[in-house]
Parts: sequence; structure tokens; C-alpha cells
Amino acid sequence: MKKTRRKFSSAYKAQVAIAALKERESLAELSKRYEVHPTVISKWKMEFLEKSEGVFDKKSEEDNGVDPDTLYAKIGQLEVENDFLKKSLNKTVR
Repeated sequence: MKKTRRKFSSAYKAQVAIAALKERESLAELSKRYEVHPTVISKWKMEFLEKSEGVFDKKSEEDNGVDPDTLYAKIGQLEVENDFLKKSLNKTVR
């Protein structure tokens, strides 16, 4: 009988990683409490530490490849097209 692979949410992983960073309990104790293998906890802790650097980086928020002005222009264009189609539909229905 196959056992399905467990999937954990990112919030759960962060919670376990933070508990591991506090070092109030050993990995064995954390493993029992969260029902996760100690190696996995160590991996999540390392990943958490590697990615925590980007939290305070403003460049990551600004440099997401999307220009707000083009988005607003596209929204305006879609609204105009939507209004045009609504009016055309009302004329054809009558």
C-alpha cells in the first residue's frame, strides 16, 4: 500500500523554521512536536535563513516586471471596450 506524500503550507514551514531558530528545543523534540523528520526541519531552517535576506529588499517589490502605468492604460481600454459591447448588445436585443 502506497503512502501519499504529505504537503505542508509555507506558513507551517515558516512556523517550524522559526521554532528551530529559537533553539529552545532540540531537533528531536521539534520533530516529535511537529511530526516532521529532523532533516526536513534543518532544510526548512536553512531555506528560511537564505530567503530572509530579501524581506527588507525594496528592489524586489519595485522590480516585479510590471509597469503600473501600462496596467492602468489596459484597464481603461478594457472598460471602454466593455461599455461599447454593452451598448452594442442592447441595440441588437431590441
